[in-house]
Amino acid sequence: MAAVPLPAVPQSPEGFYAINNEFLMNGPKGFQEYKMLENDIMFVRMDFPGVPEDGVTLEPSKTLVSVSAHAPKVHTHDFSHRNYLIITGLVCGCCEISGFTYHMTDGVLRLHLSKTNILHPQRPSCNSFLGGIRFRGDDLCRCPQRLPYNRDPYHPDLTGPLLIPHPNVRQGTTMAYESKQLESGSLYVRLDMPGVPKDNFNVSVSSGRVKVTGQAPAVSHDSDGRFYSGDVAMLSAPVDVPSRPIKTIIKDGVIRLLIPSV
Repeated sequence: MAAVPLPAVPQSPEGFYAINNEFLMNGPKGFQEYKMLENDIMFVRMDFPGVPEDGVTLEPSKTLVSVSAHAPKVHTHDFSHRNYLIITGLVCGCCEISGFTYHMTDGVLRLHLSKTNILHPQRPSCNSFLGGIRFRGDDLCRCPQRLPYNRDPYHPDLTGPLLIPHPNVRQGTTMAYESKQLESGSLYVRLDMPGVPKDNFNVSVSSGRVKVTGQAPAVSHDSDGRFYSGDVAMLSAPVDVPSRPIKTIIKDGVIRLLIPSV
């Protein structure tokens, strides 16, 4: 008999703790997080699960930075590769981007943008930027990066009954979980847990239920660390140890499991 995937089930009557990832149990929510730092520095965390350290390209201008990223197809059973694209930066008329640095690790890009007030050089720059303040007349359907809760990664709107697709995926799957039933009876699953290093994942089996947990430490100016946990599959027998081992591939904030039948 085959191992079977388990449907996503809300964690409480309020829904999923984070509508961006069904496995996130605590910590900052949302696909991005924006924060103003001292010395006119803007910090942006962007989740790009599956993207390696050298898979990111940044194209800056005086006011915007275009970020593209490529997550390759790692396993033959992946549905496809994934391409990401996001534009972030300033929305005011008084400042310009004067420099940037970034670090890509474990499927998370952390970007630091420095900016300068060009109208009044002796004054600090303002705090208006994509992902920050909402402006009257904004079309939120066309400007998903300018939602108010990107300034608050614990905003209640990020908890709810329905999961949302990754808004920055331009090609490939947009959800944090995918599964594929194989002819052999085995089950292949892919889970996005951005920010989790490869040695912070754990896979366990109890009464036939396959559970994955992952701990993502806070890095740079992240608001906090993140903890992921969830049952991802059911074996055909209520065992605690499957007769054949579960094969795992852990890379760039993504864990892939090949779960045998029992």
